[in-house]
Amino acid sequence: MTEPVDALFAALADPTRRAVVESLARQGAASATQLAARFPISRQAVAKHLGLLEEAGLVTGTRLGRELRYELTPAPLEDAMAWMVEIGAGWDRRLAALAKHLKPKG
Repeated sequence: MTEPVDALFAALADPTRRAVVESLARQGAASATQLAARFPISRQAVAKHLGLLEEAGLVTGTRLGRELRYELTPAPLEDAMAWMVEIGAGWDRRLAALAKHLKPKG
């Protein structure tokens, strides 16, 4: 697995970070303060989660005046999906070979 996909899965391993990603996907860009209002955690905790998501390339922050607004960046999710499709295709080939081997002759 490549390093960016590793970072993506590590970032998404936490249920709060997955919820933040889902919130940004459904409701669009938001500040850490706005996101904190949606979760039972502090603004500082949300900011830490956003920092990890940003390191994984899942969100980007854009400064608007004094506010930093985060939005979802879908490209890393597409990379992870491509990796999963590749792994799935390998399993499909192996299972097809096994089925052919186990198929009764005659």
